[in-house]
Amino acid sequence: MLPVKSGPDLVAGALAADRLGAPSVVYFVLSAAAPLTVVAGVVTTAYAVTGITGLPVAFLVVGVVLAVFAVGYVAMARHMANAGAFYTYISRGLGRPAGIAAAWVALIAYNALQVGLYGAFGTAATPLLERWLGLTPPWWLVALVAWALVAVLGLMRVDVNGRLLAVLLTAEVAVILLFDFADLAHPAASGFSMETLSPGALFAPGVGALLVIATLGFVGFESSVVFSEESREPRRTVPLATYSAVAIIAAVYALSSWAMTVATGPADIVAVANRDQADTIFKLAGAHLGDGVVDIARVLFVTSLFAAMISFHNTTARYFFALGRERVLPAVFGRTRARSGAPKAGSIAQSVFGLAVILVYAALGLDPLVQLFFYGGSFGGFGVLLLIFVTSVAVIVFFVREPGGETLARRVIAPVPAALALAVMVWLAVTNFAALLNVPESDPLTWILPGVYGVAAVIGVIWAFILRAGQPAVYSLVGMGAKAATAQDGS
Repeated sequence: MLPVKSGPDLVAGALAADRLGAPSVVYFVLSAAAPLTVVAGVVTTAYAVTGITGLPVAFLVVGVVLAVFAVGYVAMARHMANAGAFYTYISRGLGRPAGIAAAWVALIAYNALQVGLYGAFGTAATPLLERWLGLTPPWWLVALVAWALVAVLGLMRVDVNGRLLAVLLTAEVAVILLFDFADLAHPAASGFSMETLSPGALFAPGVGALLVIATLGFVGFESSVVFSEESREPRRTVPLATYSAVAIIAAVYALSSWAMTVATGPADIVAVANRDQADTIFKLAGAHLGDGVVDIARVLFVTSLFAAMISFHNTTARYFFALGRERVLPAVFGRTRARSGAPKAGSIAQSVFGLAVILVYAALGLDPLVQLFFYGGSFGGFGVLLLIFVTSVAVIVFFVREPGGETLARRVIAPVPAALALAVMVWLAVTNFAALLNVPESDPLTWILPGVYGVAAVIGVIWAFILRAGQPAVYSLVGMGAKAATAQDGS
């Protein structure tokens, strides 16, 4: 008989604890938000598509709403540390069928966000390779290189990923701030204007689409809870990381979107964004800082996409892990590599899906920027917005049933208005979905993409009822996290 292998490929049933401090969690969260990608792409798209100059104040408004939501969100985190995040909270607040439905929606949304980034990476990196090496590889070949690196990193220790993200994110934010200060130091002929920071700038037709686009810029802030099981002192780390991330994201985006209007003049920002699109910040910077700085920034734009890939890959893998540990998915997904503590099957599954998407898009000749990155990001971001709203309701219901010593402010005063504001945002997203995708109202994508989440939720509910009827022991432990694994191992 062959000896049992005892090397690094052995698997365990728990994530590695105490590996991430608050700064590391913040790096994961901010990397998912991809600040330079948002400033270069989302901000200019918002100006061009909506024609509204109130984007800076829109970021501040959305930041306040999400900060209020976070009060109940992190309060609930003190009662359960679970890599399932939305799935766990909704299961505990609104019931197991709703939780499993949310799990299916989360897997689709985060996978869409992650694989969509490959399209942008391949498109953004190819011109750099052409300039430096004289090579013009197809976008999908460049994307496959990034995919391989992400696949390897996904199986490594989470703190190794965290340190890499720290380096990439620090450089990324530094160049954003440099560009902002250059814009502010060189105002347009109209002068140093504060017009776009005025709340009145929001009151214009199309403000719904503007608020939704601003909200999508924050996607990723909620992932602090996903890493709670691997955090040191999660009761302190998760709130600190969540509030810090929301504050930093809101401040950076508001500053950057305002600085652009100072450099171009509020009256001209829409025309400039329509003309230069994602090149807007680079052309403005080139005029003030020189081509060398712009070249560095373009490299950091590519690394921003890479950092976001790593962050979303880790988040998605941990959702697979949480569902496998509770046997909602096959048990193999609930295992981790003993050496690294990374979710092995979940990471591999996410990598396989990413590979399949890249190959299919390459074979069909689909546009990697619009049909993969833009549609995938909008679709995935909309799914996360839905989950945030449902979670806000789950938080209220949970604390009605189990106050757990939390203050009235954490249980009711903050969560209720947050849920109402998020309900409005979801409604705006649904009614402005065509504007979000920048397609005509009659385009089938305006109902197909939202409909995918509806179908996924229904399938999740049906699966929950199947589990309740056929595997009541498994069903009873849905949303219990590590306690579920302990109970099943002891049975």
